[in-house]
Amino acid sequence: MNPVVHSHRLRVRYSETDQMSVVYHTNYLNWFEVGRTEFIRHADLSYRELEEKGVMIPLTDANISYKRPAKYDDEVEIRTHVSEITPIRLTFAYEIVRVADEELLVTGKTMHVFTNTALKPIRLSRTEPEVYAWLEHQHKGGK
Repeated sequence: MNPVVHSHRLRVRYSETDQMSVVYHTNYLNWFEVGRTEFIRHADLSYRELEEKGVMIPLTDANISYKRPAKYDDEVEIRTHVSEITPIRLTFAYEIVRVADEELLVTGKTMHVFTNTALKPIRLSRTEPEVYAWLEHQHKGGK
């Protein structure tokens, strides 16, 4: 199974780097969020629309592995895909790659749970079956 991978590019801003012009490590987690947000937007949906429907997707765990540093003014590509999905949980996987040389810089995963606005777990397959079906479809490679 080859899940659908959504790509989003950005350029490293000076404010995201430390004194050595290397991206400060916590910024990669922010970029994961950018990847997730753009992935969801690819479905003609937004986090705001999900929240208006009463669906929250809070983060429960995050894993990150640093391979190589990104530096000021590098163009990077955030590659995001659904690596696991159940009616209650969702896991996104990420790769951050430097565009100029395709160097893999960072890999990671974020784990989430579907909840209502009171943060009580819900079964997305019941409350928003179309959204769940789309996410599952992405996980299965669009097949």
